[in-house]
Parts: sequence; structure tokens; C-alpha cells
Amino acid sequence: MTTESALPPLDPFAGIPDRRYEVKASDLLKPGNGGLLRWRRTATNAPIVYVEDAYITGTLDLRAADLKYLFRFERCRFEQPPDVREAHLLGLVFRKCWLPGLKARNMRSRNDVRLIRSVVQVDGADREIEETTVQRGDDRERGMPNAAVNLTDAVIEGSLVLTRTVIAHPHGKAIHADRLVLAGALLAYRMVANGEVRLPGLRTGGNVNFSGATLNNPDGFALNGNGLHIGGSLLCEVDNYGPASQRKRFSATGIMYLPSATVDSDIVLREAKLTVSQQGPIAVDAWKSNDPYLDPRPALVADRMRVDGNVELSDGLQALGTLRMVNARIGGSLRLAGAEVSVVRGKSQPYYDRALHLDGTEIGGDIEATSLRVPAGQLRLADVTVGGNFLAWNSMFRHPGRDVFSARRSKIAGNFQLTDATIHGTLRLQGVEVGGSINLAGTRLTEPGLRATSSFSLDIRTGRIGRDLTLRDNNGRPFVAEGGVNLDGAQVARRVDLRGSQLGSLSPFLVALDAGDVAADEFTLTPTVPPTGRVVLRRAHCGTLTDNEAFWAASGGIELEDFRYDALGKSIPLADDKALDHRIDLLSKAMRGYRPGPYDQLAHMLRAAGNEEHASTVALRKQQFRYEALAGGFKFFGPGVRLWSWLQRSMVGYGYRPVRALGWLFTLLVLGSLWFGLGSDDCVTWKSSDPAHEIIANGPRCVVNQQDTGLQWNPVIYTADLLVPIVDFGNKSRWYMHGPDNWVAAGFTASGWILATTVAAGVSRMLRREN
Repeated sequence: MTTESALPPLDPFAGIPDRRYEVKASDLLKPGNGGLLRWRRTATNAPIVYVEDAYITGTLDLRAADLKYLFRFERCRFEQPPDVREAHLLGLVFRKCWLPGLKARNMRSRNDVRLIRSVVQVDGADREIEETTVQRGDDRERGMPNAAVNLTDAVIEGSLVLTRTVIAHPHGKAIHADRLVLAGALLAYRMVANGEVRLPGLRTGGNVNFSGATLNNPDGFALNGNGLHIGGSLLCEVDNYGPASQRKRFSATGIMYLPSATVDSDIVLREAKLTVSQQGPIAVDAWKSNDPYLDPRPALVADRMRVDGNVELSDGLQALGTLRMVNARIGGSLRLAGAEVSVVRGKSQPYYDRALHLDGTEIGGDIEATSLRVPAGQLRLADVTVGGNFLAWNSMFRHPGRDVFSARRSKIAGNFQLTDATIHGTLRLQGVEVGGSINLAGTRLTEPGLRATSSFSLDIRTGRIGRDLTLRDNNGRPFVAEGGVNLDGAQVARRVDLRGSQLGSLSPFLVALDAGDVAADEFTLTPTVPPTGRVVLRRAHCGTLTDNEAFWAASGGIELEDFRYDALGKSIPLADDKALDHRIDLLSKAMRGYRPGPYDQLAHMLRAAGNEEHASTVALRKQQFRYEALAGGFKFFGPGVRLWSWLQRSMVGYGYRPVRALGWLFTLLVLGSLWFGLGSDDCVTWKSSDPAHEIIANGPRCVVNQQDTGLQWNPVIYTADLLVPIVDFGNKSRWYMHGPDNWVAAGFTASGWILATTVAAGVSRMLRREN
């Protein structure tokens, strides 16, 4: 009888060996020497059946057997799939073996089940036999199995080890392990699976480790883990065993399907490569759907997933297909740092272009997306709750002409930091709530989405920000928003900072900055160049306004109705009239027309600061601009309006310069006194023929009644009586001018009325202002 030592070791992967290595499977189970031909027991007589260097023909049928042995096969080749269904064994080990399949449904193992450095290959010809027998209605089990390795409903009290094993089924599943229960871990380092790895309902006490594995099922699920529960971590990363040149990254071609999965620790896909077919039945069926929340080409689906630790999709991860985690719960952080995620852009359905889809997900820690690259596709984070920060500096997102980043109604407890990023598309943060700051310093936003209602590069409408909104330069790199910034209705607790920014606008709206209804402690509006478009500050309010000439020189003007600010960052000194005139000119040019509110606001701010003189100057200039606007609106009465404006401005400064009225009164009094006093001593006396109307002429300039012969002529008092309306000092009714003096007297009377009405208008305006 041939012994083991008489033959060289068997190479089970070299094909069918010569007959010397053949052992009938039925002989292995016979008692006596025949059954020990190709196995040996251990020296300690432990319950281990050890078979090596054998080509086992026939079927190793241990179905429903209850054997207190651990079966170990090394360098063996099997003609038929071993059948251990419903068997109760101490353990099962295949090392460097070749198998046409493994039937282990409902198996129970008291120890590990191991397939190490082995090959499980289901041939296509055998598959045809299976399909033929099924069509004839014969027993399905007569053909080859539907899965290369079938562990459905198996219970393993140790671990399942598939290290460096190749498992392939060209027309079915590589592994079928629904509801598999493992007391230990599932270890599949560098495993290669051609076909679906199906693990729905899997329960493990330890980790599931696919580090360095290759899962290949381009037309379906590469890994199906629907509803699995992992007691440790899910590890799909680089296997660093051996020299650095032999490092092997995890790779999955097909969908990683993990909805409703529960992981008690972390999910780690560092440096993984995930690829989903851009053709094939999954994509075609999805395109026919009208569901806007469907992602037809996902590389990862983890809806409703629960992870107690971190989810690491980082450090060189490459994904061609959507990373989808909708309504998931992550106890730790979501890390995307250094990853690259891309999708094929849809032509007619823009919502099919999502590269990252996290709607409704709750994340207990941070979202770390530093140096994340998205060459094509959208990042959608609507209604996401983040317990920490969103950190994504030096990132690149590209989805031109559409929303590249959408985080509507999301809540972030910490900061939102997206600095020095390059973004092609619209960054939409509408309704976001951030407990800390939003920092976009040095970020460039170009090629925004074009919509019927919005074409902005940055949209933070109705957002709530607990500290600062920073849209400024960073180390010489300016913040750029090619399509403008929309902050309509946003509430910022501290500062809105646009230092060194560059704001543009796109048609049809042509708005570079919409800050209407925005409230903040401080506005710092100091761009490097004038905004290209209109700036809207309607109904906005800030405590301190810091600005520069570039801001006021916005090409589309500035809307300032009901814009309120309590102080200027650089106050206007009491003695600096030029600075005030410059600011008034900036206001006038920016508004492109007369609006009273901005002047009232500036005057109110100056008055509150104790600068009453400058406040009056602003109010005076406001009235001047008002009359100019009124004159421009009347074709025929415009000159009269301008004359009336000039009279009020020159005489009393529209009521804000009442001292001017005294000056005018004194000047007119002097002029009148001189005019009427010249030649008053040249008198001729004459009497009327009617004694009742006897008139005494006191000279060629004045005439007095007969009864008033005792009245003394005084040109000063007479001029004062002409200038002061309503009040009569007794001269206008007694002295009568004739000739040129009569016209001069009428002129002084008219001037008095003009002065009186302008003073009255100014006083009433002053009283309303004080009230």
C-alpha cells in the first residue's frame, strides 16, 4: 500500500492529478485501514481528521452527520463539492485546496470554518447541467450549487476565515450566507470573489474584515449585507501584510449593499476602490424611474444604517458611483478626507448625478472632507444633523451648471469650514443652522447652477449662524463667487465678513450680493474690486458697518431701503467735513436715484453718536436731492421747484440752518434802511382842496394821513415792518410809497413772507425730528 511519504506534495491547482493521488470520498468514511489511507490523526489522539495531498473523487457526504471531529484538508482537490449540510462538526478547515463548491447550509461548527489560500470554482459547464436538471424538474441538488460557498443559516461558534481564497461562480453567487451566525469574526483578507457575496442577516460577535479583498460582480451586488449585524468593525481597507510593494487595497466592482446594517464599532474603507458599472440592467432600470430620490448607479447603499463608531471613506478611497447613506445614524465621525468620488453625469435628470447622498442622516461627530475630490457629481446633505464640525478645506467639487453641494435645512453643532476649496457649481446652504461659524475663506465658486428663481454661486438664505460668516481672502487667495452670494433672511450672531472678496453676477438677476433682511452684529463689506452686479441690503441691520469705496462702486448700484446700522467701523470726526461729503457722494452714486431712507439712517447714526452738526448736513443734502428729483419729474414746473429749493437752501438750509434766516433779515434790514433813508429830508408841504382829506406831503418819497401828522418817519422801522409778516408795527398802514419805492417795498414784503414760511417749515421739520 502506498504511503504519504512515497508521493511528492500535491499541487491541487494544476488540474486533475494522476491516479496515485485519488481517494474515493466514500473510503474516507469507512472504518479500518482503508479509511486511514489518506488521513492521519494527531499524536495526542485529538479528535482531528487530517487529510493532505489527495484528489478526493466522488462526494464527501457528511450531510446531517453528528461527528465530534475537526476535519482538516490540506493540499487536496475535490471532484465534487463537499456536502456538510445540517452537519454538526467540531470544525472544518480547507488549506490550499481546490473545490468545485461547498454545501454547508444549516451546518453547525463548534470551532472555526476556514478556507485558506484555497480556490472554490464553479465551472460554467456544470452550471449548464444544473439549469438542465432544474428544467426537467429533477432534484435541484443534483446539479451544481447556486452558490460556490453556501452557508445559509449556518452557525459557527468560532470564526469564518476566507484568507487569500478565490471563490468564483460565473452565473450565481460566490458566497450565499443568509442569516449566518458567527460567534467570532469573518476574516477574508485578500479574498477574491467573482460573483455576489451575499450576507443578509449576518450576525457576528467580532469584526468582518475584507481588507485587501477583491469583490467582483459588475452587474449586481458585490456585497449584499442587508440587515447584517456586526459585533465589531467592518474593515474593507488596505491589507498591509508583507513588504510595502505587496500592499493590496480593497476593491469592489458592483454595489456594496448595506441597508439597515448595524455595526457596533467602525466601518473602514480607507484606500478602497469602489466601482459600479455605468451600463447594465441596474442603471437601465433606474433611469426609467421617476423617483427623484433614487440613485441608479450607487457604489455604496447604506440607508438606515446604524454605526456606533466612525465611518471612514477616506485616505485615497476611489468611488465611481454614488455613496448613499440616507437616514443613517453614525455615532462617531464620517471621514471623507483625501477621497475621490465621481459619477457619470445625467443628461436630463439632474437628481441622478449625486456623488454623495446623505439625506436625513445623523452624525454624532464631525464630517471630515479635507482634500475631498468630486470631479463629477453632487454632494447632497439635506436635513443632515452633525454633532460636530464640517471640515473640508482644500477640496474640489465639480458639477457645473447645477447644485454641486446641497445641504438644505441641515444642522451643524460646530463650524462649517470649506476654505481654499474649488467649487464648480452652486453651494446651496439654504435654511442651514450652524452653531459656530461658516468659513469659506479663499474658496472659489464658479459655474453656478442656472435656475428660474436663482443663479447664485452661494445660497445661504434663511440660514442661522451662531458666530461668523466669513467670505474673505485667505493668505492672498480671494473668496470668489462668480454668480454672487444670496444671504436673504440669514441671521448671523456676530460678523458678516467679505474682506478681499470678489463678487460677480449672472443674468437674468444680476445680483452680486443679496443681504436683504440679514441681521448681524457687524458687516465688513470691503471687497478688493467693485461687485459686478447689484447689491441688496434691503431691511438688513447691523451694529457696526465697515466698508470701502469698492463696495459702494458696485456696477449695478446698491438697494439700501430700510438698511440700518448703529455705527461705522471708521467713524467720521466732528471736524472732518470732507469725509462726510465723501460718504454722501458714495450714497448718492450707489443708489442711482433719490431714496430718503439711507440719508435718514446716516443722519440718525451721526446724531446718536453726538455728531449733530454732520447729521444736520446730511438732512440738508437729503432735501436738496429730494427737490432735484421732484424737479426732474415735472416737465413744466421743474424750474420753479428748483428756484424754491434754492431759496430754502440759501435762506434757512431747509430749516436745518436757522441762523441763515437772521443773517438774511439783517441784510435786508440794512438794505431797506439805506434805500428808504436816502433823500428823506427833501420835503414839500401841500394841502388838498377837500379839508376832510387834507394830505401833508413830507417829501417826494412818502405820504402820511392828515390825522397822523405827529408820526415821525423812520426808514429802519418801516423796513422792519415790511419784512415781518402778520405782525404790524404801525408803519405799513400809515406810510405809502410811490414810484420805484413802491416796488421795492413790495419786494421786501415778499421776501419777509418767504423767510417766514421757510423758517416755519424748518421748525416743523425740527419738531418732528425731535419727536
